[in-house]
Amino acid sequence: MLAPAPTGSPETRARQLLASLTPAEKLAHLCGATPFWAGMVDIAVADASHRHPWPAGVLPNHGLRGLQFVDGPRGVVLEGGATTFPVPIARGASWDIDLEERIGEAIAREARSFGANWVAAVCVNLLRHPGWGRAQETYGEDPVLLGAMGAACSRGLQRHTIACIKHFALNSIDSSRFLVDIRVSRRVLHELYLPHFRDCVAAGAGSVMTAYNSVNGFWCAQNQELLTTILKNRWGFGGFVVSDFIFGLRDGLAALRAGLDLEMPFPMIFEACLAEALAAGTLPLERLDDAVLRLLRAQLAVPAGEYPASLRGCAAHRSLAREAATKAIVLLKNTDALLPLPDRGSLAVIGALAAGANLGDRGSSDTRPEPGVVVTPLAGIRAAAPQLQVHHSEGDDPAAAARLAAACDAAVVVVGLDWRQEGEHIHPGDLAPILRQMPAPDPLQRWFGSQRLRPFWQPVAEVAASITRLASARTGGDFAAGDRTELALDPAQEALILAVTAANPRTVVVLMGGGAILSERWRHRANAILLLWYPGQQGGEALADVLLGRVAPSGRMPFAVPTTAEHLPAFEPRAKSMDYDLWHGYRRLHRQGHAAAFPFGFGLSYSTFAHRELQAELLPQAGILRVALTVTNSGPMAAAEVVQVYLEPPGREVERPVRTLVGFERLPLEPGQAQRLELAIPLQRLAYFDAGADAFRLEAGPHRVVVARHAEDPGIAVEVEVGAMLLGP
Repeated sequence: MLAPAPTGSPETRARQLLASLTPAEKLAHLCGATPFWAGMVDIAVADASHRHPWPAGVLPNHGLRGLQFVDGPRGVVLEGGATTFPVPIARGASWDIDLEERIGEAIAREARSFGANWVAAVCVNLLRHPGWGRAQETYGEDPVLLGAMGAACSRGLQRHTIACIKHFALNSIDSSRFLVDIRVSRRVLHELYLPHFRDCVAAGAGSVMTAYNSVNGFWCAQNQELLTTILKNRWGFGGFVVSDFIFGLRDGLAALRAGLDLEMPFPMIFEACLAEALAAGTLPLERLDDAVLRLLRAQLAVPAGEYPASLRGCAAHRSLAREAATKAIVLLKNTDALLPLPDRGSLAVIGALAAGANLGDRGSSDTRPEPGVVVTPLAGIRAAAPQLQVHHSEGDDPAAAARLAAACDAAVVVVGLDWRQEGEHIHPGDLAPILRQMPAPDPLQRWFGSQRLRPFWQPVAEVAASITRLASARTGGDFAAGDRTELALDPAQEALILAVTAANPRTVVVLMGGGAILSERWRHRANAILLLWYPGQQGGEALADVLLGRVAPSGRMPFAVPTTAEHLPAFEPRAKSMDYDLWHGYRRLHRQGHAAAFPFGFGLSYSTFAHRELQAELLPQAGILRVALTVTNSGPMAAAEVVQVYLEPPGREVERPVRTLVGFERLPLEPGQAQRLELAIPLQRLAYFDAGADAFRLEAGPHRVVVARHAEDPGIAVEVEVGAMLLGP
């Protein structure tokens, strides 16, 4: 029989529901609703993560169908026709906040059509090293870019679902994510690795997912400084904190007391200890009630309504995916204006990646588009230019490919990475310590009782953990590609580029992938280079739009690509501990005096732009720096400029990066159009974190404000005199 439905606001209804729950119901609310063994079998034999949402907080007697979780950084991962968008790193290259908000809303609407109401689509882990296997899932290397894009996606998701922000925090190595401890100072933590999470919280994100790794000796799901001191107290986060799936925590009582609210997707670590802790008084009832209240509040705040299956892959969402793929393309080189290509004559399209769907890795963000939906580069070019004679070669024979290129007016070589070179990774041996805590099968627990069974079951779990560790030691345990330590293309692809560019100087190299691709062995031989990323299901259409000049390329690099891996910070995929500092990406290159092959923020266009009349004014009472300038499209076609504002601080009190991004705006302009642009930049972006004062501090002195086309561009500058100021936490 259903209990009377609570009334009022989500907060009021949540409190009424909380008061009606028994202690057992409250404890059950803290775990995913799928039994451990049934769920593990479902994953192993039925590809469960792509078949249905994962439930939690189901209270049928109270009319609650629960939180229904799906993954989805590039679109809902469930089978059934969901739209596959470009990966987040590609969308980061668009620098388009409005576009990302619309994508977040589209993903949310499609998730609701599957019965899901909670979506893990916002990965804002900072790209410390571009060889990270999951580089494709985040937006880039800079916290300002990450925060703006993550906040935008969060706002879109929250209109129809609960946005899940991940992975909190400092998760940027994949192959050792279950064992690595990241050591970091409070200054580096607050200044570099947390601001983007805070931006997502400020945008209204309803949930935060913890990372598998530990920070300063404490596992993230049990890290009180991260979860309670910073997230809930300092930032005022009113949503709930969830563990990463299955292997996200070790000590249930420590995790709940530290601020974790929900273990997903199974009853496992929490179920084994929390009932006893509550009975013994070591689990405060106030903390239990707070966790349940957060979960109820979030679930009750999800808008009601029906979302039809016809939303999936609808024309509006396909158009959005095409727009995103087009805006993400970065023109890295265009010698003698080789691009755009004419839509007549003959064209050699070379490379296996040109003719196949290449959407990203096959980890948790893997999407399942319907057969025939993905528009490949080859198909996109052929459909866009019927009068163009397009000839395709797989490129497995460089000499034959070169002969084809020489016989055509121009050539396009499509090369790069796929799921076999980079992606999410599981090393089974790292799971052994957690597998020791796996629960006994449900029938055994029902027959014998969990307390009586525990002494007999524990040796079984120990044996399973030992077998896992042994098998991992013998096989290496690579379930997926993981992190990359070799950042260049494989030798066969480099040989193909060299052969084709030698045969036809009118060759365009199109790169696919998520992380950095070093190109020193061949980039000076190619007259045009485009970065296509993993472009989603409409990527071939987007590529054709840019190649043929129907749209001017407008993507800008979301991370710096160095000339050599020696210019990158230390990166060890199987590290057990790592020290993180302020120096990575363009910050590190500036500090060491190295020019990038392709700087952060860099990207060419078919048009040209002028920046002039720069002004900057400090408004302390409003808490902002106001920057204004006039931007003109002085070229021949409509195009978008990405206006980037950098700060060069005095750096007298502490060492600071020479230049940091503090604001940006994407601005579309018609030929000849001039527009006055104003940006309001929070003062905290001008400050450094003073650990002694536990606050951000503006140092006194002249601050140089630079508007530039990328991180290494001299740009135009104006100086602003700043007085010393403490800005608060």
